Amino acid sequence: MVSLEAFQAGDVYIDFPYEDVKFRFEKKTGKVFGRFYGEPEHEVPPSSELYHDAISAGKLITREEYYKD
Repeated sequence: MVSLEAFQAGDVYIDFPYEDVKFRFEKKTGKVFGRFYGEPEHEVPPSSELYHDAISAGKLITREEYYKD
């Protein structure tokens, strides 16, 4: 589970391998972006069920890991 403290500290990058997707939370704007492995990034509504699943069961990764295919 990704902690609230991570979101309060800055940008957050999450890997959710169960669905082959990664998410990025941009603290400055509050926007959420997602990208399926090997696909381009797209904006995701913060209410997305898949995003919330990733927060609950995914793992924190680095910015570099997020952009790596």
